[in-house]
Amino acid sequence: MQTSQASAPKSKLTIYIVAAMILGFVVGLLVFNYAAPEFQVDFSKNIKLLGTVFIRLVQMIISPLVFSTLVVGIAKLGDLKAVGRVGGKAMLWFITASLASLLLGMVLVNFLHPGSTDLKMANIDGAEFKELSSKVQEFSLAKFVEHIIPKSVFEAMATNEILQLVIFSVFFGVATASVGEKAKPIIKALDVISEIVLKIVGYVMLFAPIGVFGTIAGVVAKKGPSIFKFYGIYYGSFLVGILLLWVLLCSVGFIILKKRMPELLRRIKNPLLIAFSTTSSEAVFPKLTEELEKFGCKDKIVSFILPLGYSFNLDGSMMYMTFASIAIAQIYGIDMSVGTQLTMLLVLMLTSKGVAGVPRASLVVVLATCGMFKIPLEGVALILPIDHFCDMFRTATNVLGNALATSVVSKWEGELVNPE
Repeated sequence: MQTSQASAPKSKLTIYIVAAMILGFVVGLLVFNYAAPEFQVDFSKNIKLLGTVFIRLVQMIISPLVFSTLVVGIAKLGDLKAVGRVGGKAMLWFITASLASLLLGMVLVNFLHPGSTDLKMANIDGAEFKELSSKVQEFSLAKFVEHIIPKSVFEAMATNEILQLVIFSVFFGVATASVGEKAKPIIKALDVISEIVLKIVGYVMLFAPIGVFGTIAGVVAKKGPSIFKFYGIYYGSFLVGILLLWVLLCSVGFIILKKRMPELLRRIKNPLLIAFSTTSSEAVFPKLTEELEKFGCKDKIVSFILPLGYSFNLDGSMMYMTFASIAIAQIYGIDMSVGTQLTMLLVLMLTSKGVAGVPRASLVVVLATCGMFKIPLEGVALILPIDHFCDMFRTATNVLGNALATSVVSKWEGELVNPE
């Protein structure tokens, strides 16, 4: 009885989110077709605030949730040996999945040659490209280290730097576990905090359909419906890659999780929809945590693996980065050797860490990579008009990859149980 009552609100939320996407497209289309250009710009800018409000509501609970759940998870694992074992299995999955995603993007772009199509410079959004370029920093080992190691945990929390927060939480969790009995009040307090934050998640998710509506309506009002058929070969090729990546991930999931794989997909359908429509995997982190625990993953595994995955396991983004970077080289007729492409692949493995939760951050990484390999940066501007829709698919794929990674590691640890 409780199960059917619990599933009803979930089904309604899914329906509301899908309805919000459709309504957002219709409203955006009406504005694009019948409103003056000045109104279109203002409408797009203002209606997107609904999506911004939703994402910011989620962002406000990310830091306390990551810190509390990760510390409790490590403390419950008990010792450094257990932390190392679980972390090692997680990193094995992350590295393998990342390399597979990057290689898939590289093979696909070389096979389909989407950059050989006739792209017009007139489609460049100058203001958007300028804003994107301002976010790019030249990659260096020093900057990479700075991005990983926090100089202040409070700064990391304030800026939602998940990777930095994970580093501090791991140290704090290991130290807490080593203290023993004295640390039990701290562990209990953080456990309660994580439960309270998850309760807040339920309240925030009620705003999801409104945020989805604002995001979709804003993009369609500005770009118009032609965005769905524009650059058909490029976009179609990317979707083929995403489809193949889903087939690969789900096939591995079926091999390891067996009959429980369909149940996992049912559990995460709402997080997938929200990630798809808001283009922010950070927006679904709290809800994904809750659903994975309901699926049967032990809280100590979820709270340890999922935050790590958000920094190290970005399958959809990885595939897109090699795909987009090499496609831009094809646009300008730049012939890249296999060796150069493999070097780019390894560079992307490093430069991509920590981009989860930032809408379109993958494009910033692509821009930096193009600069590194002497590929004209203007090429990134050519794919800007449809990047939002590419981002929808790659963000949802990131969520699938992290849900799968957490479930698989739980199974490997013998900690995946039937919730019934």
